[in-house]
Amino acid sequence: MFVDATNKTFRNANFDIPSGEEGDLSTDRPLVVQFCANNAEQLLTSAKALEPYCDAVDLNLGCPQDIAKKGHYGSFLQDEWDLIYTLINTLHKNLSIPVTAKFRVFPTIEKTVEYAQMLERAGAQILTCHGRLREQRGQNTGVADWQKIRAVKQSVSVPVFANGNILFQSDVLRCLEETGCDAVMSAEGNLYNVALFNGLPETLPTPFVAPGSTTSTSTPDSPSTPSTKASSSSISIIPPTHHSHPSHSSYHSNDSILTRHPRSADVALEYIDIVKSLKTRTVVSAIKGHLFKILLPALTKEVDLRERLGRAKVGERPKNEEGWGAWLGEYVEIVEELKGRMVDAEREATKDGTIPLQDLITIDPNTGFEVIPCWLLQPYWRKTPPPQPQSKNKDQGEALKEGEKE
Repeated sequence: MFVDATNKTFRNANFDIPSGEEGDLSTDRPLVVQFCANNAEQLLTSAKALEPYCDAVDLNLGCPQDIAKKGHYGSFLQDEWDLIYTLINTLHKNLSIPVTAKFRVFPTIEKTVEYAQMLERAGAQILTCHGRLREQRGQNTGVADWQKIRAVKQSVSVPVFANGNILFQSDVLRCLEETGCDAVMSAEGNLYNVALFNGLPETLPTPFVAPGSTTSTSTPDSPSTPSTKASSSSISIIPPTHHSHPSHSSYHSNDSILTRHPRSADVALEYIDIVKSLKTRTVVSAIKGHLFKILLPALTKEVDLRERLGRAKVGERPKNEEGWGAWLGEYVEIVEELKGRMVDAEREATKDGTIPLQDLITIDPNTGFEVIPCWLLQPYWRKTPPPQPQSKNKDQGEALKEGEKE
């Protein structure tokens, strides 16, 4: 759809060039623009339109949603390797900026590695490996397999970003350590906690994990899962003397906890201010969606405000800049009221600040994950689906076995 240069409404809604903010060299870089596609010529035309405004173009090979199946893109191209090669190679040969690719794993490590190597040969200069199968979505999301990501990192020469199982900041460190990847990408986790990476060093030592290395703590029978208190203390990718290491003496202080998990109502109000300050339009449905994610734990407690936010009807931003100040006013009122309630809840729970936040953090008995006070940003996780029965078909049975591991 982006390929149609005459459809300016669609183009500007997805990448607002006229406003001059998206891709701005001083405020919006580095920037990677992601496309989903199944036609190399159309993909190249679209990428060329945004080439001056970004630092790389990424091909989405990971989307598992029904809309991707209907549109024939994302992870539903996973079995069409010739087409994928052509898509990436066309960009690689015709763009002045790098092409990258984000993809999902196959049921076996061997096929996943072969797939990644094909993407590299096609010209992808960064690979982002999401350690879940195409079928792992929604209530069947389950756990990503870091073993497969680690195998991909071992098998290619381009940088590899790991994706999946990043709930807490300590998971970022554990993932780098166990996979040997060059970076970690977070999608959903970062929507629920925008402070996920706060306080971490700008760079971390992420050496190549040599084939056959035994440094990883996960095994085929014990796939990597998000952090618990016990697993976080063994992190060695940063020294224990760094304040972001779980063993550091200040890690559990109020200031450190609030660095990783700020007060959600404050973040929500700051987000609304940012949206209102930008010339670039943000559709109202997206704004409401972000607010629900940021405020989820608090709204779960304050059901009446959750229902009010759901019913709130806010129009698109006025064309006249003078009306921007009052825009989103209903959202602001709801968040302000929620903030007042959360201030009261925090004051009561901490007995006017005499009880440290760490003493209020509990452990979920089913997952072992930390449960953060409801007024703070925190991850959201779905229940792991029950194991599926083994199939008599060998290939399908192998896939089920891998799915159970993840």
